[in-house]
Amino acid sequence: MHVITIGIDPHKSSHTAVAVDAAGHQLAQQRFVVNAGTVRQLMRWCEQWPERRFAVEGAKGLGRSLAQQLAPADEHVVDVPDTLSARARLLATGGDRKTDEADALHVAQVALFRHGLRRVETEDQSTILRLLTERHDDLVNERTRIINRLLAVLRDLLPGGAPTRLSAEKAAVLMKGIRFATATDCCRRDLSRDLLADFETFSPTCDASTGKSATTKPRCATRWQPPALR
Repeated sequence: MHVITIGIDPHKSSHTAVAVDAAGHQLAQQRFVVNAGTVRQLMRWCEQWPERRFAVEGAKGLGRSLAQQLAPADEHVVDVPDTLSARARLLATGGDRKTDEADALHVAQVALFRHGLRRVETEDQSTILRLLTERHDDLVNERTRIINRLLAVLRDLLPGGAPTRLSAEKAAVLMKGIRFATATDCCRRDLSRDLLADFETFSPTCDASTGKSATTKPRCATRWQPPALR
């Protein structure tokens, strides 16, 4: 029995699926409204093709949620990048008549004839670690930006500026010893106080994010097993 390829054009409010045979000819199409039962409805529709695989457009983007519900159910899912499906549509229609059904058809045909597409894997602890690491990096970068800005303001208030290795406590002590002679200096004082408050907020948050990443690493070898779709 030939494997049927089901191309899916995902959107926020609906998903359109088109099934094609081994030659790329359309067999059926169906539109599914996005709600809590979307995947169950899709799987019931696909029961007529026991030998099947799914091709989801943008499985790292708009199609991620759907792809991550199909993959844990032991379905074969490949990611079709938006650029490839757009190129297929352009070659087939010249860029005209863009419809969800046509897009889903092109997604299926790309998956059928294009080799080397990425198979979607179930997200696990390594994904969680990556998300936490990205969050930690964002916090550290923001804290560094605040520190650099605070150092720049203190440089204009203190002879010789402040030490580059600056803690919130040291900054507070330095600011207490400053004499403000002009209105401009008073403005710099207010800015430095605001920056110091931001610095004090970000420091414990950065430390907490480091702790989350550290506790997640030992669990990365254990894959999360989601419940089967019914």
